[in-house]
Amino acid sequence: MVEFVEFSDKAVPLTVDKPLADCQVAGKTFREWQLGILENLSEKTFYVRSNAWISSKDVNWLLDTGKLASGSVVLASLNKEDLMGNVEEVPSENSFEVKYAWDLLKVNEQLISGLTETEINGEMSERAEAHGNIIVGEGTRILPGVFIEGNVIIGDNCKIGPNCYIRGNTFIGDNCHIGQSVEIKNCLIMDKTNVGHLSYVGDSVLGVKVNFGAGTTTSNLRHDGTNHKSMIEGELLDTGRRKFGVVVGDSVHTGINTSFYPGRKVWPGMSTLPAEVVQKDIVKN
Repeated sequence: MVEFVEFSDKAVPLTVDKPLADCQVAGKTFREWQLGILENLSEKTFYVRSNAWISSKDVNWLLDTGKLASGSVVLASLNKEDLMGNVEEVPSENSFEVKYAWDLLKVNEQLISGLTETEINGEMSERAEAHGNIIVGEGTRILPGVFIEGNVIIGDNCKIGPNCYIRGNTFIGDNCHIGQSVEIKNCLIMDKTNVGHLSYVGDSVLGVKVNFGAGTTTSNLRHDGTNHKSMIEGELLDTGRRKFGVVVGDSVHTGINTSFYPGRKVWPGMSTLPAEVVQKDIVKN
């Protein structure tokens, strides 16, 4: 049995109304990915924090070193202090703690960059191009003029295009619409989300049932080239990301021509006015 221990985390605004384990990444929920990685250990009992990203390589390492040989263990951030005590070996660099919303982008990048095959179960126009490994779900239509560069996962029953530019490593969930002349770059876009025409979304996370009005633009790069910082519980934290757009919670709507400063967050259910410039997080009180 594998049990995920839910606890308060700081991955806002995605986790305002649901646990991090239920957030989507690269085609599955975070919980489903970890269960899959640990499925070969199902004969034991493990208590896994919902915010621990554990690679299959590190599971094998833990088995080889005897760390999972007996009893129950807590797999947390997989650092030497929390897990192994005074030992010299450390897990691979592929394992890290997923604590903040931007960490999901790192997981998404890691998973999608590992795609090795293309699988198209929907319809792709002869006038659309893909240069990379892509997965396209059933009922999804890729319209003329769509150009896909890099590895991309698109879910079921989506409409993409016409004339879109989608760059990896991008995940687009089920029942999504990416409209005319939209550019999506290195994003995690969850189910039932629409990005209206003439929009740019880069290095961003969009929750479920988000609607971006036409011309919505996210900025993802500082002029000085340094890492982006994001406000968490009154503290400005270094995200470790040189390119970072926005994190938008579920059911957010933007007015046409909304512009986002980089590293901003929008709480679930909030909205913006037409032509609004979002300089600070939009938080629901």
